[in-house]
Amino acid sequence: MISPRRIPVPAGLRRVAARWRGLDVTVQDLPLGLLFLVLSLLPAFQRHGTQLGYVPDRSLDAGGVAVIALECLPLALRRRRPAGCLALVLAGFAADQLLGYHTAAGPALLVALLSAGCHLQRYRTTVPLLATAYFVGLALALDAKGAGEPLSEYVTFYLTVGVAWVAGGWLRAGRIAEAERRRRVAEDTRTTERTRIARELHDVVTHHVTAMVVQAEAARYMTGSPERLEQTLTAVSDTGRRAITDLRHLLDLLNPDHRGGESREPAVGGLAALVEQTRRAGQPVEFTQEGTAPETAGSADLVAYRVVQEALTNALKYAHGSRTSVRVRHGAREIEVEVATDGSGRDRSPGGSGRGLAGLRERVAVLGGEFDAGPRAGGGFLVRARIPAHDEQRSGRSSLSLPRTVGESGGSS
Repeated sequence: MISPRRIPVPAGLRRVAARWRGLDVTVQDLPLGLLFLVLSLLPAFQRHGTQLGYVPDRSLDAGGVAVIALECLPLALRRRRPAGCLALVLAGFAADQLLGYHTAAGPALLVALLSAGCHLQRYRTTVPLLATAYFVGLALALDAKGAGEPLSEYVTFYLTVGVAWVAGGWLRAGRIAEAERRRRVAEDTRTTERTRIARELHDVVTHHVTAMVVQAEAARYMTGSPERLEQTLTAVSDTGRRAITDLRHLLDLLNPDHRGGESREPAVGGLAALVEQTRRAGQPVEFTQEGTAPETAGSADLVAYRVVQEALTNALKYAHGSRTSVRVRHGAREIEVEVATDGSGRDRSPGGSGRGLAGLRERVAVLGGEFDAGPRAGGGFLVRARIPAHDEQRSGRSSLSLPRTVGESGGSS
């Protein structure tokens, strides 16, 4: 299917349109009333207006001009004061019919009714009842002047103008429904963003803080070995700096003025440093990386990084000192991640929220992959994920990413 080409709008016309939208609604609505006023004063449109009954025609004079102005000019208030606009137009229409001018300004009544039905916020039951009473009074006044209009004609006219009120109500209902839909979309977007930010903060903060706590605890028992104590304290400092760097990068991404394309490096290059950091915290980790990461893996790189990060964090917290193996395999269409830890196999501390593993399951599911985490039959805990390596431009998905650390590389260690 060939989509229609968009015609470029000149910059000058866009500026004029922007200025017009910035004007008060009264000014924006006034031209329609002026149009009806001018048309009603033209000789070609005289004696071709709305006529109820058979009141003799009257030539246009100063009084007729005043009646036309009363019918047309209040349309400038049709959105700002819809009830007042309708009342004035009804008064002008009554004078038009009773005095016999029968001007072409009669359609202004339909516009006033449509606008009142669309924009009136209060007294939506009272206004149509008062308008009905007005119409009955007008019909009686015309009959008293000997208009000779049959009742069926009055009913037909009443139902015709009533359609304008109903149409206005229908437009109002549609506008309210659209506003509610936009509100729900905005709320869902905010909720999604809050969840995503909380997940990113959890991934970044929990891992680094856990490593620092474990390293600090180990430092207590190294007072007799100054060299090992110095190495441990240096590891704590390095972990803290990495945490600050990652948090600063995350805050930059959350900045509305940040250009997302400037820092969208894949995070898989940081796996070696992530494993080394965990080792320095006292966790024996075997790391194997097979294959080469595709250039267009998109969000799959970051998700794979987060899976390893969360699994190593849990290993530090719940199976500290137990042997852990990390295997990452890059295929042509997917990334496979497997992290196995010996030990108790607990996936969370008592009373823990479980946000980490639940967040990983959501991340992988969004990309159409598979995620599994649970105790192994022979003891310990296993985290396994299969993540499709979509091209981000084709998939239309995006996510926050971590910067690639200079000097990091894949491979086996």
